Amino acid sequence: MYVIVVGCGRVGGQVATLLSGEGHNVVVIDKDPAAFKRLGKMFNGATLIGNGYELDVLREAGAEKADAVCSLTNGDNTNIMTSQVAGKIFRVPRVIARVYDSARARIYETLGLEVLSGTVLFASMIRDKLIDRRLSSFIIESGDVGVLELDVPDALAGKTVAEAALTDTFRVIAVLRSVDGRQKRLIPSHDTRLERGDKVYGIVRTAAISKAKRLFQVKDDEKRG
Repeated sequence: MYVIVVGCGRVGGQVATLLSGEGHNVVVIDKDPAAFKRLGKMFNGATLIGNGYELDVLREAGAEKADAVCSLTNGDNTNIMTSQVAGKIFRVPRVIARVYDSARARIYETLGLEVLSGTVLFASMIRDKLIDRRLSSFIIESGDVGVLELDVPDALAGKTVAEAALTDTFRVIAVLRSVDGRQKRLIPSHDTRLERGDKVYGIVRTAAISKAKRLFQVKDDEKRG
């Protein structure tokens, strides 16, 4: 992918570094040249000094051929303006904006913008830790549905993934298994059989967390561990 990252703060720098390390073509824009120091020596993309919402800057960064633009500065207005310019003028297929104000994030979403609110995500992570350390509802940004991590008990060893599900409330979507001393991640089918020592990840309705934990024989007091 050809990705333009606007804002080389802690988040923007990390995103750019990760994408570059995976072999993507990355251009980082920041008005402060000192910010590029966060990219480190292993970063093999390009850097550009300027404001990400300016037409000339985005054009120089290659917005006309970009697959995605991520605006990750510390300013909500800058990120929204950049997203509008990238999406509506340069027709970039994927545009993501970082927004701090959760109330504004919801408004922008109704306008069709793809936004991420760190405030909402962090609050969701704290809520998940309070509810149950095994739950990660922030992954799909929903308080009603989350991802639950569970160890396979002896009673379910040899059972199929379908037999380890609860209708409309819990479904196994991934299995972590040790094979020859190495961790192997499986995307199971309905007839995949679970093994002793497996760890599963499943989509769960938060209202049914207790049911899923009973199925996998998890004691209620474990969530306080």
